[in-house]
Amino acid sequence: FHNTVKMSVGVQELAVTYAALILHDDGLPITADKISTLVKAAGVKIENYWPALFAKFLQNKNIDDLLSNVGAGGGAAAAPVAAAPAAGKTEAKVEAKKEEKKEPEKKEESEEDMGLGLFD
Repeated sequence: FHNTVKMSVGVQELAVTYAALILHDDGLPITADKISTLVKAAGVKIENYWPALFAKFLQNKNIDDLLSNVGAGGGAAAAPVAAAPAAGKTEAKVEAKKEEKKEPEKKEESEEDMGLGLFD
């Protein structure tokens, strides 16, 4: 039996996010009821609106696409409420990543000479 303690907004959001990911990973539909059940089983007390908010947001989304594009800067499933304040930071990160991609990475010769490749 878990003690239920009301958590901060960030912890509540993470709990609901993890519940949605668990449901997706198990191939189950992501519904507010199922999210609530998982979060309660984890002993996390959340505001009543979180499960419905996430279930509605993820209703017609391809979760696999969202997960594979996490670093692409297009918002995220994990933070629908907090996405607006972070928009300026996200744009700056996208620009920085674009600049990084322009310069190809150079391998150090010593690593190649030693034969320490991961799949060798």
